[in-house]
Amino acid sequence: MYKSFLNSISAKPWKRVGLKRRAGVAAPLFSVYSKKSIGIGGLSDLKLLIDWAKRSGLSLIQLLPLNDTGLHFVPYSAQSTFALDPMYLSLDDLAAARLKPFQPAIQRLRALFPPGTSRVNYEVKRAKLELLWTIFKEHERELPSDFQEYVRANQYWLRDYALFKAIKEIYGDKSWEDWPEELRTGQSEALLRIESDHEEMICFHEWLQWQLFGQFKKVKEYARRKKVLLMGDLPFLVARDSADVWSHPNYFKLDFSSGAPPDAYFAKGQRWGSPPYHWSEVARDSYRYLAERLRYAEGFYDSFRMDHSVGFFRLWSIPVSEPLENGGLNGAFDPQNEGEWETHGRKLLFLLTQNTSMLPCAEDLGTIPECSFRVLREFAIPGTDIQRWTKHPGDYYAFKAPEVYRVNSAAAISTHDMTSFDAWWEYEAGTVYEPLFKRACERRGIDFGRVRHELFDLAKSRHERLRWKEGVSEADLVRSLGKSRVEVLDLIDVYRFSYDEKARFWHYLGFPGAFEEKSSPALLRTALEKISSSASIFSIQMLQDWLSLGGLFKTDSWNVRINFPGTAGGENWSLVVPISLEGMKELGINREIERINQKTGRI
Repeated sequence: MYKSFLNSISAKPWKRVGLKRRAGVAAPLFSVYSKKSIGIGGLSDLKLLIDWAKRSGLSLIQLLPLNDTGLHFVPYSAQSTFALDPMYLSLDDLAAARLKPFQPAIQRLRALFPPGTSRVNYEVKRAKLELLWTIFKEHERELPSDFQEYVRANQYWLRDYALFKAIKEIYGDKSWEDWPEELRTGQSEALLRIESDHEEMICFHEWLQWQLFGQFKKVKEYARRKKVLLMGDLPFLVARDSADVWSHPNYFKLDFSSGAPPDAYFAKGQRWGSPPYHWSEVARDSYRYLAERLRYAEGFYDSFRMDHSVGFFRLWSIPVSEPLENGGLNGAFDPQNEGEWETHGRKLLFLLTQNTSMLPCAEDLGTIPECSFRVLREFAIPGTDIQRWTKHPGDYYAFKAPEVYRVNSAAAISTHDMTSFDAWWEYEAGTVYEPLFKRACERRGIDFGRVRHELFDLAKSRHERLRWKEGVSEADLVRSLGKSRVEVLDLIDVYRFSYDEKARFWHYLGFPGAFEEKSSPALLRTALEKISSSASIFSIQMLQDWLSLGGLFKTDSWNVRINFPGTAGGENWSLVVPISLEGMKELGINREIERINQKTGRI
């Protein structure tokens, strides 16, 4: 079934990882912790996650981005597409450092930021950096030759990054666009003065990256011995306030912000803030920027997830002059000519495959042009198939049988940008997104307040999700809207996709009778078994979905989520699982997870 992969341009990485049906886990490092962690999971803790995966019959670990986010802590908006975040350093495992004199300070830090809190306290980063600075100053006059070799090997990006970090510290973390002009535009004399006056600070940031590189290399070696693959997450975009944009402004269209057009989940679309690439300028440098990113990531990963892979074909671009409250409403695709999308994406994906030994995997979710599916299939690059969305288009969107999932895909029941399975079942299945429905009504002059009461069970509607009243028919919908069928075809389609969704999924899983309103370990287990039985070569589930088999989360399932896209707040990128990695290794459900993977041929 997968042998055709070896006849594609991705043949070399497939030969390296093997044409094996694999089960995996997607886990943010900030969500896990060991008894030795200080406030947040450290790189060395990944060895314990590898041990847990091995015990559970999982042979692939997908991580969220680990790039340096500065003090903003949004993984997909990093200050560098190369540099790792120093908050993930394991202090007990620093290289070429005499740590005994610092043990009291390390223990104080551990007491101040204990592991296992319900949410990450990101103040740990400042505290860690202060202690790391003290340790660095004790050793800066005796840095080993390995450090010097690392600096030489990474000169393409490392000096610019370290210089960028130093200037940000000098100017109180201001955006580079607010620096003095000579620094903003990178005038050589001004930069030389900074290098001369702040060499120690610059060296510190290089030392941090050297430490991170060494710790991560050891993790990869450990994973290889355990026969567990590591999949990194390489964000398609980079923050506007980043070393990449500052040092290569010509590579980016600074008059635009990237985002996404309106869809079923975001009535106004999305505006991410990151600038789109100026691909013709990147090409002038023979795409070295992309090649160097991939070369560095190879030191850590066997495979990499291409976040928003459709962006390689076309990217929704919004003028920065557009008011923020409009979200992504008034943008346009770049390139604008749809006829160019396939050629554009094919060229960029070909360049990626030719510049790395890692296996690329694509996050191809959202509104996707057909050419993307075609190129991914031809290149044997796995896309992403989500169980709750993988339906046959038609009258009532029947859920697709597992055997017709794309063979070149990673199948999942949720992602970090979605509700967990339990929360989907309890709050979203069988519902429509209220802001989208309201906007569609108002655009046609329909009284949304009246329609809302006529069609939806408001007592069962939560979190801006409107649940259909039992027995509402398509004819009832059209009558309530007061328009002809032709005028409301989009809302009819929404109805067909969502009405009676719970009952359809319940029977899809093989359960008899009426569905249960609340999720349960039995329901979750069956959904996991179903997705694992798919034709997809990979089945990768979020850690919280695996752990929910054991009922470990005692909070409302709506809050067991990594990110609520389009929002900003403490609920995003801060979820911590309610058990240590040492405890995870001893869970009874590990055997249950292993049985699912054995039964579906993924061990």
